[in-house]
Amino acid sequence: MSAPDGLFEMLAMASHLFWLVPLLPLLSAALIAILLLLRRGAGDAGEPLTAAIAGTAALTALLLLLVFDLLAIAGALPAHPEFGEWLRIGAVAVRLSFVADAYSLPAATLVTLIAWIAIRFSATYLHREAAFPRFFLGMSLFLAGILLIVLAGNAVLTFVGWELAGFSSWLLIAYAWERPVATGNALFVFLCNRIGDAGFMLGIALATWSVGSLEWAGLVGDGGLAQVTARLLAFGFVLAALVKSAQLPFTPWIARALEGPTPSSAIFYGSLMVHAGVYLLCRLQGLLVQVPDLLALLAVVGLATAVYGGLCALVQSDVKSALVFSTVTQVGLMVGCCGLGLFWLAACHAGLHAAWRAYQFLLAPAYMHLASQPAPPVPRWLAGQRWGYTAALQRFWIEPLANSLLTRPTLALGRDVRALDERFIDPIVGAPRDDERPGTGDAADELIRGHGLAGHALFNFANRMQRLESALLLSGDGAMEKSLQRAAHYADAIESLLEQPRYLMLMVMATFVVIL
Repeated sequence: MSAPDGLFEMLAMASHLFWLVPLLPLLSAALIAILLLLRRGAGDAGEPLTAAIAGTAALTALLLLLVFDLLAIAGALPAHPEFGEWLRIGAVAVRLSFVADAYSLPAATLVTLIAWIAIRFSATYLHREAAFPRFFLGMSLFLAGILLIVLAGNAVLTFVGWELAGFSSWLLIAYAWERPVATGNALFVFLCNRIGDAGFMLGIALATWSVGSLEWAGLVGDGGLAQVTARLLAFGFVLAALVKSAQLPFTPWIARALEGPTPSSAIFYGSLMVHAGVYLLCRLQGLLVQVPDLLALLAVVGLATAVYGGLCALVQSDVKSALVFSTVTQVGLMVGCCGLGLFWLAACHAGLHAAWRAYQFLLAPAYMHLASQPAPPVPRWLAGQRWGYTAALQRFWIEPLANSLLTRPTLALGRDVRALDERFIDPIVGAPRDDERPGTGDAADELIRGHGLAGHALFNFANRMQRLESALLLSGDGAMEKSLQRAAHYADAIESLLEQPRYLMLMVMATFVVIL
């Protein structure tokens, strides 16, 4: 056997390690988190180690992808690598499956290359930042999520990456958590993207019920789906794609996302995550061509978003805002191409635009030093149109409209549900009213008593637990009491952590994954 043949066989055996590509950045995030807990990743002394962990994981994943690219060119890489069954949804099996085709491999290679460059850039850009390790933790989580989106072979595994990328995005938008604007914008972006997540989950549920398969190859099918089923199934994934790619009417979230550091803006909203919706549409082209009315909707929405982003970009006064609205314009053109059935053109456009926009965003901090003249003025044709100029400045009032149509009704619904809970549900289960709680109203000095059958049962159970607790505490030499107090202290500490919004969001994500 010749040396080249032996080397080729060794590379072919490496195809069994395909699952390592998204796992490596996830492991680096876990290692950085452990260092944070051990207080060894902070300060100037810990920065090189933290950056090295994130950079090494990204570079190793990139080298593995280059090997897989060569194997795919040689025809030695399976198109759908599988590594066993993960879980079941009813009778539908969800496998740890991946896809290695002309869409996924180039996209994954480009994604990893841009992320590695951004990580290297960030090691210097964020030097001596207090939250240096937290930033690289978020970047590693994002890289794991976006690689799952690109490489996953089924909808559930893609959804895990979808949520992981969204969570890391929220984490880095709120990077400067001490600033109310940053945390408020992070929450706004997180909630807006939950609309897309609902559409994605709708698609998964309909695929489980109507198709009986969650593999992308099974969903695109051969055109055998009923028209209504195909339309509903495609609509869920299209909604997810439109939200993630900041298409109208969901565009306002992307401008708020600029609160994060420039490197995260570069890979999230300039080059990578904003193209995730376009990639999903390209992945589902076999399903979308069965629903011509949804394709027409994509064409209209993409064109409208391109016009909207172009007009808003013309009146921006800072570099990052101008770049992000230019990105909205380009992504709108990609979605429009998908609506016209030109999925190959949209994919090529997305790859070229991702590389160019990453360069522009990473160069944004130096623009004021490199520019020899002020920013160009607003075009005369737009400046002369009073109403058009005002509308572009106000970004066409889409965000206030969304607040009126979505935020206020949601808050009103929350108040109504709380009133229903206090006036109807609490009396049934025996919970005390506000004026009966200790420290409030005329009944401040009264003991809490149960009301109703459920209330009396709970009150009796509480009395028995109180007697048991007293017996334990009053017996022995106090060792039991000290142990219980120590356990209570630990429980309080864990509870205070779980009450933090970031841990609540993590629990929500974990619940979604477990349910699916």
